[in-house]
Amino acid sequence: MTIFDPPRGKVIDVQGGGILRFLGLAFVGFLLIILLFSAVTRVDSGAVGVLTLFGRVTGEALPEGIHLINPLKTNHELSIRTQEIKETASVPSSEGLVLNLDTSLIYHLNPDKAAEVYQKIGPRYVDVLIEPNLRAAIREATASHSANALYTGEREMVAKQILEQLTNLLGQRGFVVESVLLRDIQLPSTLKASIEAKQQAEQEALAMNFRLQKEKQEAERKRIEAAGIRDFQQIVAQGISPQLLEWKGIEATENLSKSPNAKVVVIGGGKNGLPLILGQ
Repeated sequence: MTIFDPPRGKVIDVQGGGILRFLGLAFVGFLLIILLFSAVTRVDSGAVGVLTLFGRVTGEALPEGIHLINPLKTNHELSIRTQEIKETASVPSSEGLVLNLDTSLIYHLNPDKAAEVYQKIGPRYVDVLIEPNLRAAIREATASHSANALYTGEREMVAKQILEQLTNLLGQRGFVVESVLLRDIQLPSTLKASIEAKQQAEQEALAMNFRLQKEKQEAERKRIEAAGIRDFQQIVAQGISPQLLEWKGIEATENLSKSPNAKVVVIGGGKNGLPLILGQ
């Protein structure tokens, strides 16, 4: 190339630059779509959503439905539906006997305390908190009652005691205790047989007392009836005189004489001179 050669212009690849810009815009759009979908979260029915930002609980709790959130936040769902825990435990009575007790705890998570529960207890709150406290409450309640009382009349009292203890304890941690049910109490076979024999004897004694009371009432009724008959006879006897009897005899004789039946009437017979009527 010499100084006499004409200058050459630079060649710019316009088509290649457009492709790069298009790819860049497509990538940015793809990122925006991902961020948009990340900003939309859904909470299922019967649950509450707890939001965390880089592992830290923000304290926000989302109700069920669709929500728009910070794309950097993560949604964690906790159930707020009524749940049941069945517990079968061997527990001591006040006299040291071991009983097998089947218990059901009905509870649900308080939605207002969901963030606190997730932060301080975690999603495994059943294993970490509820079941251990249920076992402890059952043992404490049964230890203050005898086996006989648990098997007979104090079952509801024990259930109420467990309910009150769990309500105070779990209520502070974000749970609502609905009820405690004692499904079954199994005693040692020898103790169960003795309790049933005692109950049968008590029932028989009650039945005997009922029969005795009934007989006393019947005797009292007969005494009152006899006294009434006696008083009636005394009143009737006081009102009957010999003159009344003679008059009634005359009336009876007159009525019989008028009857169509065949008869023989003797006048002047008898001690008081009343007629004597002889059948033919």
